[in-house]
Amino acid sequence: MNSTGQNLYQKARRIIPGGTQLLSKRPEMFLPEQWPSYYAKAKGVEVWDLDGRKYVDMAYMGIGACILGYADPDVDKAVHTAIDAGSHTTLNCPEEVELAELLCDLHPWANMVRYARCGGEAMAVAVRVARASTGRDKVAFCGYHGWHDWYLAANLADNVALDGHLLPGLAPAGVPRGLLGTAIPFHYNHLEELEKIVSKNGNELAAIVMEPIRDIQPQPGFLPCIRTIASRVGAVLIMDEVSAGWRLETGGAHLHFGIVPDMAVFAKAISNGYPMAAIIGVADVMNAVQSTFISSTYWTERTGPAAALATIRKHRRLGVARHLIELGMQIQSGWRAAGTRAKLAITVSGIPPLSHFSFDYENGQAIRTLFTQIMLGKGFLATNAYYAAYAHKPDYVRSYLEAVEDAFNEIADALNRNEIAQRLKGPIAHTGFHRLA
Repeated sequence: MNSTGQNLYQKARRIIPGGTQLLSKRPEMFLPEQWPSYYAKAKGVEVWDLDGRKYVDMAYMGIGACILGYADPDVDKAVHTAIDAGSHTTLNCPEEVELAELLCDLHPWANMVRYARCGGEAMAVAVRVARASTGRDKVAFCGYHGWHDWYLAANLADNVALDGHLLPGLAPAGVPRGLLGTAIPFHYNHLEELEKIVSKNGNELAAIVMEPIRDIQPQPGFLPCIRTIASRVGAVLIMDEVSAGWRLETGGAHLHFGIVPDMAVFAKAISNGYPMAAIIGVADVMNAVQSTFISSTYWTERTGPAAALATIRKHRRLGVARHLIELGMQIQSGWRAAGTRAKLAITVSGIPPLSHFSFDYENGQAIRTLFTQIMLGKGFLATNAYYAAYAHKPDYVRSYLEAVEDAFNEIADALNRNEIAQRLKGPIAHTGFHRLA
């Protein structure tokens, strides 16, 4: 596609290392040489590219940040008010106290709150606090937790240690070798792996870090046993709610499962697209902030807390989580039905608000790329994932599933004719981190 967005992206690749600020927004992750790449405006679930073409976003909705929808009027109004009143001064904004009270009200186990402005740095704060609180260095973790040194240190020992944790190919270049052995991975639902880590490192573990849920449901007893192990060895249990938070209920997904952590970390959906993150926890752990140094100027600006307050209040008032679950269930059911009718081998996974499917073929990634290409031609930003937003109304779901039906039939025909590669108009999408030439 010869488009303004693609032309601008080629310029970006020359002057921005990696092309984009976020790997998950890199066009090569979706549809190389064809993805619109940049937007001019967005509203609800509709996005206009730089050439004025309108698309319905049935993919990641701002990589999971815009849980209500793009340019939500209530959140934007709160932010405009904050800007008009002055977004940053030498004094602190009162909204940060109001937000802390709201977060502790939603999570009665928590006593204290600190802020950041994105998920990765908030997780780094949480790990630093856990280490300061315990006086220990090592961290056992499960899942994906960002780009900071504490996490990528897992790949110092084995350059594929993180490959089973969402993003393959994450090289630890630039991570100090002195962190070797400080980050130790285990897999979700595999208690035996964590027990093995504990048996070797129990009295050195500062924290056990994990997402409460991502793609698969916890096996009976898995999460309660994690809590028991953390308490037994004196490690801080940190729930990474950056992706799962606000999807299953107002607050953290750990509430849905009845698990009481020592700390929880929120970002993305907490503020519907405005930069904001929160680290909440029990007082005994959180007070360790005062024994180390964690401080940043833009953690004190006003728009983030204002957006979070408006987002959370609307989320609770409208029962947004129930809507997201219902939408996700419809999408998952629609994928399965369309796959069956087209006689395609697909596997559907994920909690309903964060749904995924895979094409179960040797050339599955090429097929996924073709799916995105077909759907883009039908006016949808689409991949093999669907992140539900409150602005996804029934008409969008219906038209999307009709387009999926057509796309699956076209893919089935291409498979029968062995023409998947021939029907692609560009390269196959990347599956993980790749260095761009």
